Amino acid sequence: MQKLGDVRRALAAGALDKPMAGLLYGDLAAARRRVSDLLDGFQHSFGAGEDTPVALCSAPGRTELCGNHTDHQHGRVLAGAVDLDFLACAAPNGTRVIRFQSQGWPMVEVMLDTLEPVEEEKESTASLVRGMAAQAAGKGYPVSGFDVFAMSEVLPGSGLSSSAACEVLLGVIENHLFCRDELDAVTIAQMGQRAENDFFGKPSGLMDQTASSVGGAVAIDFADPAAPVVRSVAVDLDSLGYALCIIDSGASHADLTDEYAAVPREMGAVAAFFGKRVLREVEESQVLQNLPRLRQAVGDRAVLRALHFYADDRRVAAEADALAAGDMAAFLALVNQSGRSSWELLQNITPAGAVAEQAMAVALTVAERALEGRGACRVHGGGFAGTIQAFVPLELLPRFRAQVEAALGAGSCHVLRVRPVGGAVLWS
Repeated sequence: MQKLGDVRRALAAGALDKPMAGLLYGDLAAARRRVSDLLDGFQHSFGAGEDTPVALCSAPGRTELCGNHTDHQHGRVLAGAVDLDFLACAAPNGTRVIRFQSQGWPMVEVMLDTLEPVEEEKESTASLVRGMAAQAAGKGYPVSGFDVFAMSEVLPGSGLSSSAACEVLLGVIENHLFCRDELDAVTIAQMGQRAENDFFGKPSGLMDQTASSVGGAVAIDFADPAAPVVRSVAVDLDSLGYALCIIDSGASHADLTDEYAAVPREMGAVAAFFGKRVLREVEESQVLQNLPRLRQAVGDRAVLRALHFYADDRRVAAEADALAAGDMAAFLALVNQSGRSSWELLQNITPAGAVAEQAMAVALTVAERALEGRGACRVHGGGFAGTIQAFVPLELLPRFRAQVEAALGAGSCHVLRVRPVGGAVLWS
């Protein structure tokens, strides 16, 4: 690692420009200011001197392109890293305490006296910090205390999975500080999933962490979650004439854990009917042939959610092939099919019983109208609240954005790019 003062001098000399450009930090002047502010924040938070050895690490948010709620059933997904990230300055502190300071939030301090889940930490940043340390230590690495100052563009509730980006960021830091950079991107993703499942208490799949950790556009097959098959898919939406937009519906993910948990629970109930753990182990034909008995045993919503799984699982391979071939007409048709399946079968657009507030449904309707019969839009990520996704013809983008923001609020439409690099050490 380099001393903090040396990092400042390298930044001023432009030595960080190339690695920052590789992470799609488009405005390099703004990126230099951001890194400078990061170093200042680290110094002020932890009283570090100019001679403190530090590492700069980054982990991107992710966008789900296809495979809505398929990963936890060992299905397939298509996802991509995006050009919004968690950026951090980190250094060992010689203690048994991890201090994590995210800009604008209270500092989190985690004592490493226990590496088991702590009930009082559930659904908090502290649980992720402890969980990631536990995963690295469990692999035999000598994890000890360290300090982190982080700045995030991946806002909580944005649908870009700030929690996965945070987990991957911590994994990259621990890999660099304690694990001799021996952990590969998929391993770090698996560590993040276990931290989120066992320590945070959210029964998520592995898509978010894999997309953030691996980077680029990736088609992931989770038939064996211990060894997911990852296929990189070349994609340049600009050259294909489209922009990727993530649109904030205005509703928060807070207090929706039960809604998310119900999806894998109900899909799992269908699998259990056949004596299996997940739907990937059950043929769709078995579900259709046993429909009357299944409906009585597990309920109609569970059956419909299972049928969504099979349809979206198939669409992943077709979407990946269409993107790889540059066939946007086929890709967009599949995106729209996926969105309709999520709305009608998966039913993750509106929380159960919600009447007065149906923000996701409104956002999808607004986007569909603004697309004027072109492009495509769909729910983004877990659903129920948060964001939707739209693929917008470049010539239509200004008008589309204006119409969406007039209806949903200024700043609600974010134009993103697929970042080719996942979790990474930017400078050390």
